[in-house]
Amino acid sequence: MERLLHHLAEWKPFRAIVVGDFMVDEMVYGDAERLSADAPVPVLHVRKVERNPGGAANLVRALAALNGSVAAVGVLGADEAGAFLRASLAADGVDDAGLLEDASGRPTTVKRNLIGLAQQRHPQKMFRVDYESRDPVPAELGERLIGAVRAALPGADVLCIEDYAKGVCTPDLCARIIAEAKAAGVPVFVDPAKLADYSRYRDCSAITPNRNEAEHATGLATRPEGEAGHNVELARALQASLGCEAVVLTLDRHGALLLERDREPVAAPTIARQVYDVTGAGDVFLAGLAAGRANGLSWPDATQLANVAAGLEVEVFGAQPIPIERVHQQVLAEASGRSGKLRSLSQLLVEAKAWRRDGKRIVFTKGCFDVLHSGHVSLLERAAGAGDVLVVGINTDGTVRALKGDGRPVNSEAERARVLGALGCVDRVILFAEPTPAELIESLAPDVLVKGDEYPIEKIPGARCVIERGGQVLRIPMIEGKSTTATVNRIRSSQSGA
Repeated sequence: MERLLHHLAEWKPFRAIVVGDFMVDEMVYGDAERLSADAPVPVLHVRKVERNPGGAANLVRALAALNGSVAAVGVLGADEAGAFLRASLAADGVDDAGLLEDASGRPTTVKRNLIGLAQQRHPQKMFRVDYESRDPVPAELGERLIGAVRAALPGADVLCIEDYAKGVCTPDLCARIIAEAKAAGVPVFVDPAKLADYSRYRDCSAITPNRNEAEHATGLATRPEGEAGHNVELARALQASLGCEAVVLTLDRHGALLLERDREPVAAPTIARQVYDVTGAGDVFLAGLAAGRANGLSWPDATQLANVAAGLEVEVFGAQPIPIERVHQQVLAEASGRSGKLRSLSQLLVEAKAWRRDGKRIVFTKGCFDVLHSGHVSLLERAAGAGDVLVVGINTDGTVRALKGDGRPVNSEAERARVLGALGCVDRVILFAEPTPAELIESLAPDVLVKGDEYPIEKIPGARCVIERGGQVLRIPMIEGKSTTATVNRIRSSQSGA
């Protein structure tokens, strides 16, 4: 995990090509409170309709969210859905020159999901209607697709094939694209369709089937879920037939199984999650794996990254891209289990970026917090109420000693951080060694800066920076007679009197 965190801290943009079946996911939401009078089927009273890029287009968005620059190569129909898809991807900065129009009557694939809202804790998919053609693309169009790939290969870091068996990823097209990429030194990552024959993917760098797809492709008998030996058998069979560098078998709540060439298989477990919707999880997994390799991660670390990203995807409804900041934040949270809420500045800035993406308001306050008392707790609770996330800066032992004199702090910085982290109102704790937290505040750029009202605003370090950025400085009245110095003096007086 520490190695993965190091790579994420130095994450770099990359260039990717996505070839595959581009489609539109349409979500029709409504109330399903009654049955039809003419048939025993629910009636959906439509409330709203949402449309999003799906299939290979979702993979494109997932790669872009991981800081990838993406060229899309596929086929659209000469229809309104195709125009929507092209405009949506172009708005995300995707290179759509390789999205070719089929004017022969082939429609853009649309998956229309009917979703009930009434009396449901979460939206519930009721039915799906597909508009599509599964016919192989004409040879002339296939040649143009290969030309588009060839044009995009210079400077590319990875190429992904997202196959939904809608006719774009024909055996000839896949074989020629893999050969072109291999000659250009660009690794190829494949999310396969459910096919009985995977030979079209031979010589790819990595393939990421789920367990059911792998059983279908290898012809190996189905075994009970979670049987490790069977999973290894599936991965070995695929690797032997395809000659790929790595097989990554995705196993839902069991994580993934990684089999590299000439290495022993490695289980990549995932943490238990509340599964909301599995839509798009395979796309996000492939994006994480390819992006990780593009950033120089080892196969195990890239698989771990992909696991985290896919795990976040199943916690949201519908196919939604998972930003690299959110992935970094989750990896950091999993790695920080033993350190609680204490963060370094670099770690905190990663989380702050993710919080801001989610529209959260960040509050910052600071202090020595040497011997915690009710005045401290009152200040922290009120500070937490001023926003969504409360970050508390605490002076290191050396700065406390310089401020308060010998004999202070009574409690070490590690102890003070742990006690603060145990408070429900505190979200993160950070140490600073400078005389004031001005530099920390400059870096964090909180929306709200909180300080006791014994200080005028012009005397509060970092206040000007916060105000100039449109933030707020909040001065909170202190509780009279409550201070660490007074508490320590009373303890020392009682001890000397004893």
